[in-house]
Amino acid sequence: MADTMSLDIVRADYNNPVHAAAIVGMLRAYAADPMGGGEDLPPETRRDLVQGLKKTSNAFSVLAFVDGEAAGLANCFWGFSTFAARPLVNIHDVVVSSQHRGAGIGRKLFAEIEAIARAENACKITLEVLEGNTSAKGLYASLGYGDYVLDPELGKAEFWQKRLAYD
Repeated sequence: MADTMSLDIVRADYNNPVHAAAIVGMLRAYAADPMGGGEDLPPETRRDLVQGLKKTSNAFSVLAFVDGEAAGLANCFWGFSTFAARPLVNIHDVVVSSQHRGAGIGRKLFAEIEAIARAENACKITLEVLEGNTSAKGLYASLGYGDYVLDPELGKAEFWQKRLAYD
């Protein structure tokens, strides 16, 4: 990338059509990537995504724009740590477009998320990462993230899920 690129990191406004399109576009790119499952988002998800985020009071998103084009996204959710009695931030999705990887955009997204978390006196930031996503794990480790362990003898915390089916 050229040294003259313009990089803007912004907290998304779900009512801004440019931000809404960037969120959907970046999440589609993430979903289509092997680390996101390798399939595009279904049409109903694309249609409902931003309205759903807007209705979710604990959601916030951070966008990166390079020369006015979407280049990165992090979707985050506020939670609460009962052990610290303080808020926490969970980074649910993070993506940098393939053509902009390695340019420091991920670091800038994380710096903005951390600034938001610190402004609200959050005790920690959490995220999930696939075992095989070595490049993301390298970035996260360099930023101070690591496994969640309370007692090394009991091992690392695992992230589990149960998908709910509806008629």
